[in-house]
Amino acid sequence: MAKLHNIPPEELERQRQYALKVREILSAKYPTAKPLAYVHTYGCQGNVADGERIEGLLSEMGYDFCDSPEKADLVLYNTCAVREHAEDRVFGNVGKLKNYKQDNPDLIVALCGCMMQQAHVRERIYKSYPFVNLVFGTHVLHRLPELLYQTLTGGKRVVCAPDGFGEIAEHLPVRRSGGVKAWLPIMYGCDNFCTYCIVPYVRARERSREPEDVLREAREIIGAGCREITLLGQNVNSYGKGNKSDLNFAGLLREINALPGDFKIRFMTSHPKDCTHELLETIARCDKVSKHLHLPVQSGNDRVLRAMNRRYTRQQYLDLVADAKATVPGLSLTSDIIVGFPGETYEEFQDTVSLVREVEYTSLFTFIYSPRKGTAAAELPDPVSHKEKTQWFAELTAAQEEIAAKRIAESVGKTYTVLVEGRSKTDASRLAGRTDGNVMIEFAGSPEQIGTYCDVRVTETSKWTIFGEAVPENESK
Repeated sequence: MAKLHNIPPEELERQRQYALKVREILSAKYPTAKPLAYVHTYGCQGNVADGERIEGLLSEMGYDFCDSPEKADLVLYNTCAVREHAEDRVFGNVGKLKNYKQDNPDLIVALCGCMMQQAHVRERIYKSYPFVNLVFGTHVLHRLPELLYQTLTGGKRVVCAPDGFGEIAEHLPVRRSGGVKAWLPIMYGCDNFCTYCIVPYVRARERSREPEDVLREAREIIGAGCREITLLGQNVNSYGKGNKSDLNFAGLLREINALPGDFKIRFMTSHPKDCTHELLETIARCDKVSKHLHLPVQSGNDRVLRAMNRRYTRQQYLDLVADAKATVPGLSLTSDIIVGFPGETYEEFQDTVSLVREVEYTSLFTFIYSPRKGTAAAELPDPVSHKEKTQWFAELTAAQEEIAAKRIAESVGKTYTVLVEGRSKTDASRLAGRTDGNVMIEFAGSPEQIGTYCDVRVTETSKWTIFGEAVPENESK
């Protein structure tokens, strides 16, 4: 296996020179105003972080940004391959761009991300969407200036999606879109090869950023006024493997927690097989680390877990949950669950429902199994109909709603410190803030409170929402 390493400074400088060349071309082509780029990201927070770096590169090349493809001179879709529904949305939205391209022949259409790392997807794009100008994969994001230069000057479609071990590009420009919150990738790729998951094939093997690079970016984020940093990785618990430093994830959390500033730290995703007691103690002891743990279980049945290649048993997971709750008082637990994995029986599914009732998660992200071409699970017999899986899904959702309703009702009268993120999406007269346990609360307040921490007392609840009132400073704990 080739040694993993950061992309050399010489290559990054070469890309900066291409960025200058693109800027010159665009200045000549659009002399009175900057061209507009519309960038839309599908999928996970890791993709969102990639999208912010893509926008940083485009800004460096001379683009401004718009909020719809109709206004754009460049449309870029940053794609997700985790579920079939996300892929279908991409193909549908790309198809709609054909009319925009006819109205504006100079429009550049670009596709990148996980879908583009798959040969069968690239082939479909090439044959069925001839108006797409540029396609690039997950390992060459840093080469966007060069690829866009080729697109603007070569007169041909550009496709670049090499396989690779996945190098790390440091010091890319970032155009952050999260306001008071920021995404901070600490590692890329995955070594786990869960049988349902395409990520190791499109994102390559695990490689971690060096601690000094993570800490440098964390300081930049804090200096820019962000109040919440979310550390990202497919499995943050395995952070540090192969690094020059021997710092593990718990150690990295302690280092970031020690940085000066008034901010909170979150992280995801945490694989149960690598979640250590040291990590749980670190969460408990670090004042800036959120007391929230996203711990995907996927199934509550041992046979299904083995078929998924999850490498823990139901009992091992429950023991870990018990340790987590005992070590971190008031811990908020969330999880991912796949319903209807190939070969799963209704009786096995009931083991998942019983686990959910036993753990009592704050919230769940539940999905009906989606076959991914190239994964081991896609080759397994799958006799249960989608209609039956949908019924199972509804049963699981009802169980979690029952748990959530109980938890929400118990919150009335309690006071939580929340980061005020902005106005409520459903009622602009209210503000919305997230608790340390990652629960959203809406309350009356002024715009000046956005981006600050505020104590909020819960006054009432609805099925999905918690409402409260800001506690005056002289009453705050």
